[in-house]
Amino acid sequence: MKCLLTFILLAVAAASAQKADPLEGVGQGYDGEWLHVSRQLVSLAEAIPADKYSWRPGPGVRSTGEVFMHIASANFYFLSKMGQKMPSDFPSKDVDKIATDKAKVIDWLKRSLQAVKEAHAQVTPAELRKTTDFLKHQVTYEDIYLRALVHCNEHMGQLVAYARMNGIVPPWSEGAK
Repeated sequence: MKCLLTFILLAVAAASAQKADPLEGVGQGYDGEWLHVSRQLVSLAEAIPADKYSWRPGPGVRSTGEVFMHIASANFYFLSKMGQKMPSDFPSKDVDKIATDKAKVIDWLKRSLQAVKEAHAQVTPAELRKTTDFLKHQVTYEDIYLRALVHCNEHMGQLVAYARMNGIVPPWSEGAK
């Protein structure tokens, strides 16, 4: 009986130690902030029920799934402005058809977030200073990475509003007072 009780206590301790810190990455530079927003986006995408991926707050406004796919598409676009190719299997013309498929949306979201993370991890300080044409302006690669981070956070706010309008509490704020 003592062994069983010890095992249970150790299992509970290990499980609670594995819980992710909801503020992990905050204030830890670009990579930390990218980790933070990536985790939040994925956890929110997973928390939203599949039937809410077609929900939209009004006519002509992106649906939940379309917002997630917009984020994924933008991430790949940002990378393309720095010389990376868009994934050959990305459904650029059929995003609206995929946006209602929760599993596919989450897969594309994860792939795009990982692609930005990996690209940024490999970029050198000299490469960050390179310039390119972006939205009718000459900008540095560093500016594009910053735009990707801001863009993800901007749409995170939109998606939190969508979730709350549908009675869904963002996973990182469950249990918060």
